[in-house]
Amino acid sequence: MAATPIAVITGASSGIGAATARQLAASGYRVVLTARRKDRIEALAAEITEAGHQATAYALDVTDRAAVDEFATAFRSLAVLVNNAGGALGADPVATGNPQDWRQMYETNVIGTLNVTQALLPALTASGDGTVVILSSTAGLSTYEGGGGYVAAKHGEHVLAETLRLEIVGTPVRVIEIAPGMVRTEEFATTRFRGDKEKAAKVYAGVEAPLTADDVADTINWAVTRPSHVNIDLLVVRPRAQASNSKVHRTA
Repeated sequence: MAATPIAVITGASSGIGAATARQLAASGYRVVLTARRKDRIEALAAEITEAGHQATAYALDVTDRAAVDEFATAFRSLAVLVNNAGGALGADPVATGNPQDWRQMYETNVIGTLNVTQALLPALTASGDGTVVILSSTAGLSTYEGGGGYVAAKHGEHVLAETLRLEIVGTPVRVIEIAPGMVRTEEFATTRFRGDKEKAAKVYAGVEAPLTADDVADTINWAVTRPSHVNIDLLVVRPRAQASNSKVHRTA
């Protein structure tokens, strides 16, 4: 009997990461949930297990390279890595942006993705049929005012995905990039505005049906479960109300 394929999801404590874990588990993967908040991922692992699927929780900070390398020793073979950990801080203009915010966004979105991908690439290759998913953003494809730091980090993540795909072509590993537009989750905007729920709510004000975490997880699950010879290089997904990063239809 073939072993159950394993999928590692970073940033799995909430939002898109948690939704992706649920969907990949339902698709037959044993999911390994990583995030800094141990209580959250343990609760999610219990939920997935109670639903009849396989899940394990592992507390991990993707910016801690020594911890990432230690985590990677558990895997001789790995089917899927979903690089979801990341996020935004602030919405200040370039002229007044906080360099520490920029540094933290770069460390989490780019260096965190680099750390985990480098550490797990041997196991993905050893599987004979591995998939790396990099969850970037439409911010990685075009700019918008007030988003300089996040846009710069996501451009870096986008280029990381493109370059990795070039460098490992011919190996049994696919590189998939999913770039969502406006997604309303319970934490993204609130974290960006440091807990200011009023500012966070304004991001989505008047927008009919922004994307949900489940919408994005559905695209990840679909891309990962395509036949092995099919690589979804880049999938951009936006709500119907959003034409670009700066063009959004609002009803009020």
